[in-house]
Amino acid sequence: MFSSTRWVWLLRVLWALLAVVGLPAFAGALDGRSGAVQVVAAVGLWLGWVTVLVATLVPSPPSLTVVRLLAPGAPVAGVVAAVAGAGAVAATAAIALALVAAIVAGTADVGWVFVQAGAYGDETRFLLRPPGPLLAGPIEVAWLVLAAAAGTGPLLLAAHVWLVGAVVTAAAVALAVALGPRFHRLALRWFVFVPAGVVVRDPLVLTDTAMFRRPDVRSLALALEGTAATDLTARALGPAVEVDLAGGGTVTVGGPFVDGNGNITIDAFLISPSRPGRVLTEAERRAYPVR
Repeated sequence: MFSSTRWVWLLRVLWALLAVVGLPAFAGALDGRSGAVQVVAAVGLWLGWVTVLVATLVPSPPSLTVVRLLAPGAPVAGVVAAVAGAGAVAATAAIALALVAAIVAGTADVGWVFVQAGAYGDETRFLLRPPGPLLAGPIEVAWLVLAAAAGTGPLLLAAHVWLVGAVVTAAAVALAVALGPRFHRLALRWFVFVPAGVVVRDPLVLTDTAMFRRPDVRSLALALEGTAATDLTARALGPAVEVDLAGGGTVTVGGPFVDGNGNITIDAFLISPSRPGRVLTEAERRAYPVR
């Protein structure tokens, strides 16, 4: 469907090339370090690289979380290598390639392929954009703290800085346990077409999956400014799609990104798919009225 699979193949190729292009940079950065530090750094780098590569080869919502958590670490590792003494040319090549790979990993096309890979039968899933308030800093800060702790803790232990290394490593484990499921929720937010109707699955806005039968969906359209439709976008940035219901419906809302908690009756609602136009194209393909 669409041409999204080409983006996934591009990501696979870029990530595979990174092992070749990045090797001189990281080898230069580790040159002269103690044997233990070299071993720990090499194991960590190769483990991260293999994990992302396998995730790209087996698309699924969990794999999407893995890719989007680890891929941004590649350009950061390249910058660290440059500071640690890698050659300018090797470091620049590694950083540039890693940055492009991280950008591709974050595209809507890659997200769609990974989410759709877990679909059942005649089901089409569309990933929803992240909540706007989270993009204003919390996601970035949480990722940086987790990456810093996970990267420096084992290296400090390898350098025999036992106390600080143990504390930082323990903090990294605790952060991974606490933040991992929260990051994964972003890959579990979907608008879904099924044979019987449409479904909204969003654990950040709904405490229960919302399902609407096909006869109850009057139309779909790009939302206009000032619409009175119930906002289920989690205040995501960018255009929204409005789903108008013929006889109304009930959803169970809850969480910091929606007003109120509990069951509410709605006549129309807004969602924030990463590719609104593709949602409307799929709606037309399934013979839904599209305005």
